[in-house]
Order: sequence, then structure tokens, then C-alpha cells
Amino acid sequence: MQNIALVVGASGIIGSNLAQELLAHDWITYGLARSPRQDVPGLRPVAADLLDPTGLAAALDGLAPTHVFITSWLRQDTEAENIRVNGGMVRNLLDALSPKGSVRHVALVTGLKHYLGPFDAYAKSGTLPLTPVREEHPRLPLDNFYYVQEDEVYAAAARDGFSWSIHRPHTIIGKAVGNQMNMGVTLAVYATICKETGRRFQFPGSGAQWHGLSDVTDARIIAKQLRWAATTEAARNEAFNIVNGDVFRWSWLWGRLADWFGVEAAGFDGTIHPLETELAHDADLWRTIAERHGLAEPDLHRLASAWHTDLDLGRPLEVMTDMGKSRKLGFGEYQSTEDSFLDLFGQLRQDRLIP
Repeated sequence: MQNIALVVGASGIIGSNLAQELLAHDWITYGLARSPRQDVPGLRPVAADLLDPTGLAAALDGLAPTHVFITSWLRQDTEAENIRVNGGMVRNLLDALSPKGSVRHVALVTGLKHYLGPFDAYAKSGTLPLTPVREEHPRLPLDNFYYVQEDEVYAAAARDGFSWSIHRPHTIIGKAVGNQMNMGVTLAVYATICKETGRRFQFPGSGAQWHGLSDVTDARIIAKQLRWAATTEAARNEAFNIVNGDVFRWSWLWGRLADWFGVEAAGFDGTIHPLETELAHDADLWRTIAERHGLAEPDLHRLASAWHTDLDLGRPLEVMTDMGKSRKLGFGEYQSTEDSFLDLFGQLRQDRLIP
């Protein structure tokens, strides 16, 4: 049977890479977003707001996807609002698709806050898991919109008879503009500002992160795992961690990133230096840099998500992710983390997002 994908959040960091992965394997692919991308050859745009059930149903009229990939979320001020809004988006989507009877598989992307806690209580003492984190780690006794999103998928699967998979990446590295969680682009913007001003490229995070082991998820490798799980019988109705497959220390990687930009690296000096503070007054500076170099995006805040980079690099523990579960079932992809960053920087330069 022809695979027909609906990628929800196709304009985002994961969704855009997933759409390209599916198209490369001859899937009919629809990309749903409030403002769909028009620049991916073969991607069929669907403009819809997941918070508007009536408009969503109209946008999906005549569409009968076999596979649904949910890669979208909206950040709210409190976890209670995160739960209401993001749980509601999943429910509205699956309710709109239910009468069609076409869906065979639904994949939901969440993340390591499944193990580390929601934004309101992220990586706080008393809830820290043993690392590397594994999929069998129980849910924390905390409200978490990831858990609510999962439960919406489970309930719809029981109602409609489709299989599901849950995917938990760690710090996604890839190109996106307007993304709310984007460390790779944030660090590229920060390094560019350091280059332009002569500032040192100061590590912004904690000693635990600087000295400890870590891992990240290239947007290209999660795209491969999403396609794999959607087409592999053994992966049905399972949750999977997804990272590149290597581990590193920021004390090793930081200088290599600095070298790419030709800036002076400064490591952990006993104090956390939040990027949100470091970049707080640089919006006008970035606009000047963008104008001087003819860059495509003059709005600093559409490129840098300093708050989320601070959240990840400020953790009080090293964080690693066990990949054994999907490895045992046959998912063997690997991605060098250094290459993840350097490939991204090269792409940003080619696309005139950094000079």
C-alpha cells in the first residue's frame, strides 16, 4: 500500500527534516503547519491551526493519511497551560482524523523532559533519574504535558486501532528559523556575535555539563528513526530514546566549535553565564550584523532560543541516553555529534543566516 504521511509541524526543526526523509523514500507527504513551508519540493502544504477543531477538520477534508507524525508543540507560561494547549492539539488532530479510518500508525515526538521533569521543575533535586536514561524509567510524580500527549495517543489508538510509537530526543541539532528549542542555531548566533565584537565564546552552563558526559540528537537521525518505527513491525507500540549514538564532553567540544568560527573559547570558570543574559541587549547589534552581511534573518529572537540552551547547558547533572532498545530491534543509524554542529554551521552560512 502507498504510504501517505501527514507531518504535523512540518515547518519545524524535526518536521522539516522528516518531510525530506519521507519524500526521499517516495512517501506521499503532507506538511501541516499554521504557515506551511513552500520551499520543500514534493511536500504538499496543509495550513491549519490545531487549536481550531472546525478549521482543522476543513483543512483535512479529502486527506486520508496512513501515517501521522506529530512533531509540533506550543510553549505556554505554566505547565498547566502546556498541558491544556498541547494535549488539546493532539486530541483535536486525532479526533479530526478518526472518521476517515485511514490511519495505520501515529508517531509522537516528545523528549527527555519525560525523565527530567517539565519546565516548571526541570532537573530539580529529588526527581533526577539515574543516567543513562532508559525508556522503562517510570513517569515522575509531576504534571507533564508530554505524559498528557502520550495519553491522548494511547486513547485514540485504542479507539481507532492504529499502532503508535513515541520518540524521545535529547537537544535537537538542526536548521530552523522561529523554533523555540534550537541550541545549534543559538550557539552559531552567539559565536557570530563574539566574532563581530571580540568577545570570548564563554561556555554558559554548569560544571556538571562542562565536565560530564552528554549526547544530542541530530534532526536527520530522528527523521530516520521516525520512518523506521513507522514501517517496522517490531517497533509497534513502543517508546524509543533517540540520540546520535556517540557521547562527548562539552569541555572537549566547545573549543572545536569556537575554532570553526575563529573565536576564543572560554570554558566553565566556576560560574554559570546564562546566554539569555549575554544576548539580552544584542537584538539591535544582530540587526546591524545582518544588514552589513546581507543575512536573511535580521531578528535575533527568530534564530536564538537562549532560554532553552540555558536550560540544557545549566543542568546540575550529566545526561546521557540509552539507545539499546531500538538497537536491539534493528535501528542501527549513527551520527557524529561534531559533524552535527559543523554541518549545521555550514548550512546556516550557505543559507545566509550567519555570515
